Amino acid sequence: KSPVDGKVHRYFPDFWVKSKQKDDTIGVMVLEIKPHRQTQEPKKQKRITKQYINEVVTYGVNQAKWKAATEFCMDRGWTFKVLTEYELGIK
Repeated sequence: KSPVDGKVHRYFPDFWVKSKQKDDTIGVMVLEIKPHRQTQEPKKQKRITKQYINEVVTYGVNQAKWKAATEFCMDRGWTFKVLTEYELGIK
């Protein structure tokens, strides 16, 4: 369940990559692509604006999704990564 609204949500990662490893095993990596700002906790502001509330909610939802995805992948021996524009080399 989401910590934000108490509902169960479905999660669809951006990429599911399957590759042959050096030891001839098959490795699986689940990738999520997000803007860097959505991976950082919003800075507390003096005035609570609608934008700030939206950023806090987005951050909370993302953290919950990524925690569940990490646990899901770990149970299967897979890797979960969140990539931003910095890891992709576009900023």
